Amino acid sequence: MPTIRQLKRRITSVQNTAKITNALQLVAASKMRRAQDRATQGRPYAEKIQGVLASLASTGEAGEEDGKHPFLVQRPVKNIGILHITPDRGLCGALNSNLNREAASFVAEINEPVSMVAVGKKGRDFFLRSELNLAAEFTELGDYPALTQTQTVAKVIMEDYLNGRVDKVFISFGEFINTVNQQPVIKQLLPVIPPEQADGEADDALTQEYIFEPNPLLVYERLLPRYVIMQVHSAILESAASEQSARMVAMKNATDNASDIESELTLTYNKVRQEQITSDLLAIVGGAEALLE
Repeated sequence: MPTIRQLKRRITSVQNTAKITNALQLVAASKMRRAQDRATQGRPYAEKIQGVLASLASTGEAGEEDGKHPFLVQRPVKNIGILHITPDRGLCGALNSNLNREAASFVAEINEPVSMVAVGKKGRDFFLRSELNLAAEFTELGDYPALTQTQTVAKVIMEDYLNGRVDKVFISFGEFINTVNQQPVIKQLLPVIPPEQADGEADDALTQEYIFEPNPLLVYERLLPRYVIMQVHSAILESAASEQSARMVAMKNATDNASDIESELTLTYNKVRQEQITSDLLAIVGGAEALLE
């Protein structure tokens, strides 16, 4: 049975821990709203680009083999690149382990050599321990990455693909579903799959007809790099929103657990203190009885 002094120290320690986790919860909650807004506000732009790409693909002119854009060419796969996006910090529940586990399982199923581009320290450190080829790393992008920062990441991926260092590129990130649900996602980034081919059945927004000037091929050449950049930017924003949401939930759970532990320790403390008082009273009564005899 612990002593009263030991229980006091434990209670104080748990109270201090609860204060820290509660502060982290409040900070994450304030950042979460802005991160979620940035992630959701970029979705209409990405959907519109997909609509234009779908219309371009339906014309057939921009997809002819002679004039096909390099980002659309399906070539023999000898090397695979993976853009792995994770947070820089921990204390966000199982998000980091889920992302790294999903990416590791995907890599294990690939027979070709894999080159990794890591965004975030947690993914970088994980694959360095796995002795995987790390082509580039990007850390400390901040809680609200700007397009200029994410554009640099996308350019590295596009240059590697255009130079033939990789023949297919996948992107791995945490998709923000809602505050308590963040889903690890791995999807193909390059070569670009036209939206109607990726989705099977295109909706009305993706089948809208456009008039392209001067020609669809030139529009493809300008639009495809922007599409890839936007895909990377959107994935990084989704990952940032997932990080803040997961951290807020994890810190809330930690604060609740600390409160439960504090209650249990306080109850134990009161029992031990009551036993000690009872023991002291019995000793006093016993001494008084002995003096009366």
